[in-house]
Amino acid sequence: MRLFSTLCGMSEAKRILLGVSGGIAVYKAAELVRLLRKEGAEVRVAMTRAASRFVTPLTFQALSGNPVHTELLDAESENAMDHISLARWADLIVIAPATANLIAKLSHGLADDLLTTLYLAATCPVYVAPAMNQAMWGKSATRENVAALQRHGVRLIGPVQGEQACGETGFGRMSEPQAICAALLGEPAERPLQGMKVLISAGPTREPLDPVRYLTNRSSGKMGYALAEAARDMGASVILVSGPTQLPPPAQVDLVRVETAAEMYEAVIARAEASDIYIGAAAVADYTPAETQSEKIKKRGDTATLVLRKTRDILAEVAALEKRPFTVGFAAETVDLEAYALDKLARKNLDMIAANWVGQAEGGFDSDRNALEVFWKGGREALAMTGKKRLADRLTALIAERLQAGVVVR
Repeated sequence: MRLFSTLCGMSEAKRILLGVSGGIAVYKAAELVRLLRKEGAEVRVAMTRAASRFVTPLTFQALSGNPVHTELLDAESENAMDHISLARWADLIVIAPATANLIAKLSHGLADDLLTTLYLAATCPVYVAPAMNQAMWGKSATRENVAALQRHGVRLIGPVQGEQACGETGFGRMSEPQAICAALLGEPAERPLQGMKVLISAGPTREPLDPVRYLTNRSSGKMGYALAEAARDMGASVILVSGPTQLPPPAQVDLVRVETAAEMYEAVIARAEASDIYIGAAAVADYTPAETQSEKIKKRGDTATLVLRKTRDILAEVAALEKRPFTVGFAAETVDLEAYALDKLARKNLDMIAANWVGQAEGGFDSDRNALEVFWKGGREALAMTGKKRLADRLTALIAERLQAGVVVR
């Protein structure tokens, strides 16, 4: 069964308006049209003048089966009001690629061409897939513009890290067409977490040694961020407490940034009792330096001694609250995965634990793919190796299923 009918559960074709701005990633937009139509969507395309210099409108017309729209004031269109009729026709709008220039214009409400005017006229959900040089993506002006769009309800798809057309490597590369297609068509028809409050912790923590050094781990935060998006798409109100990552903030998610294990503890505990579900996906430091030096530690002898003290156990303390949420832990292990996961499930009185191997050829830290062994009292389920977005959808659906079934350890 196709992705569209399976995940969307819609009998009628979803109407998608694809906005294409001028960047080298335009070639990916052509493939996106093909994939969307393959999944049963009806696609229309609006291009900027710059985009048509990379790929001609004729290409998109052939792939979509519909005329391509390029002009704001088109005397040949009905009433010359394409920006209104197109905006009302669409079930959703996706802009891919979305250049830094276009994002800046959208965030400030500028409307000097068809695509930017369509955005202002739209009443349907809007997605953008950024594509730009890694330095442009990292600029504070771009980050502020992206944050403004997200405050306005726009959903981000990507960007991802990788090699760019300019030869540089970093975040700013447009997500692959398959990933964008899945994000657009993969929202569940049912919203089993509608009205619930979900608290998620993600990413690493940093424990300072001195003004220039800290202890940390290899967590990228990708799993936790994907879980935040999955819970949001299932109807939940989501708070994401995140350690330092290079990931763009998920749209329509309340992001709380922290750095140390102590800061993460305070942020989570302050919100836990008001939450229905807590998912502890963060890789929190087990130990922190007993003393942080105010000046840079100098290299003196051949060896150095570092005194560490144990950090507070966020997961266990959430599970021990009098008014506790449904509590889900994670276990990343290099040996005896099942034994350690079951011990942690029982010892910390969790409702569920998701365990994964690390240090192997595929999956784990930094990877875009992973597999999970999920355990709860009296049951288990294996989630096979797949992309972390898809894995997050499956795990979140399983959490909703167990919660609704009343499978809660107390």
